[in-house]
Amino acid sequence: QVQLAESGGGLVQPGGSLGLSCAGPRSIFSTATMGWYRQTPGKQRELVARITSGGSTNYADSVKGRFTISRDNVKNTVYLQMNSLKLEDTAVYYCNAEVDLVATIVNYWGQGTQVTVSS
Repeated sequence: QVQLAESGGGLVQPGGSLGLSCAGPRSIFSTATMGWYRQTPGKQRELVARITSGGSTNYADSVKGRFTISRDNVKNTVYLQMNSLKLEDTAVYYCNAEVDLVATIVNYWGQGTQVTVSS
């Protein structure tokens, strides 16, 4: 069973910053594409940002220029730095590891961490 351990999150005022981190097992981390997704009640989970094992990134349009995803392949950890937070960034944020097993792609998920942007 692959476990992704998320930390960070919490309550922040609009315009503030918050950081999330997610540690995964060495057995998958080095080759996995890591990502952050978020979900609000009644809505589908949506991609926030992804980073490949080689360091290529892509972001949702709504967070471009404000959020930064990075990874440390020594610490087996992926980070999400969130700046200039908006009310609409409030959601449960989930860490994701996408592992290509050649014949299939397997996705692993963290338990989720709440981010609340409120004045």
